[in-house]
Amino acid sequence: MQSFARGCKRRGLRIAFVPTMGALHAGHLSLIRRARSAADVVVVSIYVNPTQFGPREDLAAYPRTFRRDATACRRLGADVLFAPAGLYAADHSTWVEETQQSRGRCGTSRPTHFRGVTTVVAKLFNIVLPDVAVFGQKDAQQCDVIARMIRDLHFPVRLIISPTTREPDGLAMSSRNRYITPAERARAPHFHRALAAAAKLGPSRAATEARRLLKRQGFRVDYAEVANGRLCAAIFLGKARLIDNVPVKGARSKSADDG
Repeated sequence: MQSFARGCKRRGLRIAFVPTMGALHAGHLSLIRRARSAADVVVVSIYVNPTQFGPREDLAAYPRTFRRDATACRRLGADVLFAPAGLYAADHSTWVEETQQSRGRCGTSRPTHFRGVTTVVAKLFNIVLPDVAVFGQKDAQQCDVIARMIRDLHFPVRLIISPTTREPDGLAMSSRNRYITPAERARAPHFHRALAAAAKLGPSRAATEARRLLKRQGFRVDYAEVANGRLCAAIFLGKARLIDNVPVKGARSKSADDG
């Protein structure tokens, strides 16, 4: 992969990169389309990164649909599908850690998650050598963390954040949505509706109102917080932990790579 990327650089070709863990859905496909419009060569990675899962999380159960994913990448015109068997040596001992944007939100209940994310993304940047990387807005805190890592470590990568892709009823698309039962799926749209309603109240009231509305709908709330101009939340719905975020009315949208 790295040799191929260097060859592209020698020929003056720009590389756009879409890192994924597979189980691709329409949201991922929108990222690939965005990458296709941003550079000459599109690289998609599929790697279920073990270091971003906690000890009681769904690493073993995480959906793996490689053949279907490869067909989708080919159909959308991705030039390379990079699917390494492993990225960590047996005696791996080096980590990349962001310590500000990773606080709060998912960082509270998943304390080692973002260390795993930044480490694997740094590895992938060093292998794929992208000029552009495309991430989805649904993972707002991940976008904030990666933006800060790119800035602080001087990666020569332009970050593109693509809008969240939603089902017609508003539910954010996620690989974990397949864990939801039909009865839970009928309730799931209330997650986004509650956030949208609460965000209209402004930054001082949005989080409190979101928690109230979500609990009223019977969701178990992990968190609801306003960060970088967005109301971000995570809930548990059956076996699934779902995340979502919306812009907050009247909030200053501070970029994660601001000082």
